[in-house]
Amino acid sequence: MRGADFLFPCPEGKITGRPFRKKRLTVESSGGIIEIKAGAHFDLFFVRTDNHYITINEEGKPLSRLSIEIPDRAQTVLNDLYRDMGRRISASQPGLCPVDMSLNFLRLCHAQTCGKCVPCRVGLGQLAVLIEQVLDRTATMETIDLIERTAQVIADSADCAIGYEAAHMVLRGVRGFREDYEEHVLHGRCISGLSHPVPCVSTCPAHVDIPGYISLIRLGRYEDAVRLIRKDNPFPAACAYVCEHPCEGQCRRRMVDDSVNICGLKRYAVDHVADMPAPERAEDTGKTVAVIGGGPGGLTAAYYLSLMGHKVTVYEQRPKLGGMLRYGIPDYRLPQDILDRDIAHILSAGISVRTGVSIGRDLPMENIQNSFDAVYIAIGAHTDKKLGLEGEDSANVISAVEFLRGVGEGNSPDFTGKRVCVIGGGNVSMDATRTALRLGAEQVTCVYRRRVEDMTALAEEIEEAMAEGCQILPLQAPARIEADEEGKVAALWTRPQLIGRYGRDGRPAPGNAQAKEFRIPCDYVIVAIGQAIEAKPFEAIGVSTKRGAIQADLTSAVPGVDNVFAGGDAVSGPATVIRAVAAGKVAAANIDSFLGFNHKIRTDVEVPPAHLTSMPPCGRVNLHSRTLECYAGDFSLVKEGMTDEEAHQEASRCLRCDHFGFGSFKGGRNTEW
Repeated sequence: MRGADFLFPCPEGKITGRPFRKKRLTVESSGGIIEIKAGAHFDLFFVRTDNHYITINEEGKPLSRLSIEIPDRAQTVLNDLYRDMGRRISASQPGLCPVDMSLNFLRLCHAQTCGKCVPCRVGLGQLAVLIEQVLDRTATMETIDLIERTAQVIADSADCAIGYEAAHMVLRGVRGFREDYEEHVLHGRCISGLSHPVPCVSTCPAHVDIPGYISLIRLGRYEDAVRLIRKDNPFPAACAYVCEHPCEGQCRRRMVDDSVNICGLKRYAVDHVADMPAPERAEDTGKTVAVIGGGPGGLTAAYYLSLMGHKVTVYEQRPKLGGMLRYGIPDYRLPQDILDRDIAHILSAGISVRTGVSIGRDLPMENIQNSFDAVYIAIGAHTDKKLGLEGEDSANVISAVEFLRGVGEGNSPDFTGKRVCVIGGGNVSMDATRTALRLGAEQVTCVYRRRVEDMTALAEEIEEAMAEGCQILPLQAPARIEADEEGKVAALWTRPQLIGRYGRDGRPAPGNAQAKEFRIPCDYVIVAIGQAIEAKPFEAIGVSTKRGAIQADLTSAVPGVDNVFAGGDAVSGPATVIRAVAAGKVAAANIDSFLGFNHKIRTDVEVPPAHLTSMPPCGRVNLHSRTLECYAGDFSLVKEGMTDEEAHQEASRCLRCDHFGFGSFKGGRNTEW
């Protein structure tokens, strides 16, 4: 305490004294900073409570009323652990034992309880004991029923969400995968067999060898990377630009920092290779296959069936191949020349094409069924759904499917100076919204009956639409369309919504709010609420439909109809490009078996060996978007690809789960299918 002002450490107990002459004493505690003048006598008491020191006088009263609370070291570390745990849970790979995971989630929930109510304090602990018995094979079938009853009681009686939500989690598990519980009790094993496949590969609907092509990109072998992708997906370029990349959601790199930008790396690879011919076809089988529909699903099936040696003919209603890739996705997301590269490669496999042919109108379905050994129906979902609103038949009310198709065919409407309302919250609505802006619309408003966070469109698509100047108007349900004296759209009336309870789809359902209807002046209304199929030509040969979709089993075979298969959006409803590709791949394999063959699709690309290297946390490289003051008339590509430096850094972030971890010996690389 010599020669300067003093910051006195705060012990527990009493401090009595007098500062040195001409010196000031500063005492710091969680109760604040107390300064004592030079020469003054002081009597301070410090009491420790909850890891904090408070300052009191001789009467025991605090010298300060409040203090600024800051997390102590333990809480700071715990918060970091919470964040890490969240990343680990979100990156949980397929193949884990669901019963074991339920037990561990339950233990985490039990650790969060306050213990004041019996259902939480005792009930959750008892549930954990019962599930442990299932895993230890000391339980009986009655134990499973007891788990369900106990969880139900806790859910009904717990005082707070900590307890009843934990019980609901157990209930969903025991009812959702009860067969796993029974397998543990009866045989002492998990149904999944602890396969632990590579997360990104198993999550990709087409099961592309993602760690393999990323490792090739890292070494600069871009052509081999694209060849490896085409073993499972003949649309590497199109998917590189518009895939919704579900693989990134399960990337194990999320346990470290963030998922690898898999889609961005794929784009980098396809942007750095020249056109390549298709692999050599197998020996001609003498079998013929008709593919109805020239979209991603139909062309995928045609490509692999042709490589297997079958003679394939594709029938397409439109003038050009591509389906929704060409007539549903704008050029600013997927340029036509990029799509044409993929299609040219597919056709180089020896596929015959007949465009401008409508099945049912130009050619009866019966003739095709009788003329070919097998038929694959991949017509997609190209018709629109109606709103059922007053005024829907007004002029300038158009469907998003027709609108985008017209733009793809070069028949774009002139929206210069017009006000446009788009109804819907999916990717199609975002495409329509941003396209309307590029057609010169003065104002574009996307109306959606739920919240923005409930929209099914990709978050990046929503963000980019808003950045470009489009308005998102959530919690507004369309009520009616107002027309002027000429029968043209004058305004869209909406009914304000109140978000409510969660439904089966995992999203909260909206309901009418106690508020007045809202009028949005507009000149055009674009409806993007869903798509349907035209199935009448196929019903003539016995193909059944349900709720606007063709009925087919998981092998793509159409029940009750010989030699006919179906897949893609026509069966599942509107889905993603990669799911259509996956459906075409499944159909090709099963049609080949139906024809009496067992051809394998292989590749001679050798994947580089994995090396154990340091993988410190590193930020993810995201693709950048061009920024313009005016988007009218500009359909050029928005997203910019990675630089060489960015691609190399991003590829180096891959953890090579195909080699390290469970994937190295269970569910790892498939060299053929």
